[in-house]
Amino acid sequence: MAKIFCIANQKGGVGKTTTTVNLAAGLAQIGQRALVVDLDPQGNATMGSGIDKRTIETSVYDVLLGTAAVADARRRSPQGGYDLLPANRELAGAEIELVGLEHRNERLRRALAAVADDYDVVLIDCPPSLSLLTLNGLVAAHGVIVPMQCEYFALEGLSDLVNTIRQVHANLNRDLQVIGLLRVMFDPRITLQQQVSEQLKGHFGDKVFDTVIPRNVRLAEAPSYGQPGLVFDPASKGAQAYLAFAQEMVRRLAAAR
Repeated sequence: MAKIFCIANQKGGVGKTTTTVNLAAGLAQIGQRALVVDLDPQGNATMGSGIDKRTIETSVYDVLLGTAAVADARRRSPQGGYDLLPANRELAGAEIELVGLEHRNERLRRALAAVADDYDVVLIDCPPSLSLLTLNGLVAAHGVIVPMQCEYFALEGLSDLVNTIRQVHANLNRDLQVIGLLRVMFDPRITLQQQVSEQLKGHFGDKVFDTVIPRNVRLAEAPSYGQPGLVFDPASKGAQAYLAFAQEMVRRLAAAR
């Protein structure tokens, strides 16, 4: 039975998609069966997995509207080693169409239940806004992984996200919890980042992952080649950090069982 995690942060540009595709690639490299669900209409996780969003015929949009099953819409990332439920611009229209449907918050959870035995881990790449799409991700998930930069405004965004997760936990999904905070784009030479990192550890304790993802040019370049950073340049510091993060995730999952 798959464990389902949202990669979420209400602040944009914090590396949610980079974290999603590289964690999936890392999990695949260490023998885990992984599925990425691209819930962002921009389709960045789709393109970053080596799949052209302009050519897909069936996507997560069709799955949410109930006109296709996950098993029909999923694609294999050619080099990432994981499966992907792709997205494109059509998904932007799902916001409006979902409003009038029954169980509008639970469409993704019900769809993923049919393939739960096919995977060890499902990673949902959420859009930065709190929308019906993000809500579907949070309702489907067992937990939330929060990638965040160690900057002052990131702390403000984090408090908003934690409040959202509490509300969803109380009203829609009793399984939902914060699995951990992942420090990304980290530069140890910047004193403020070190201070914020210490504040996070002091406040959230073991909810802060041990792994830290450094600021890394090769990770930023990889999506333009349609590859996760782990495939594009396996020796880079960023790729090595995401592989270590995948290993830490597996250890945490094993300890939680």
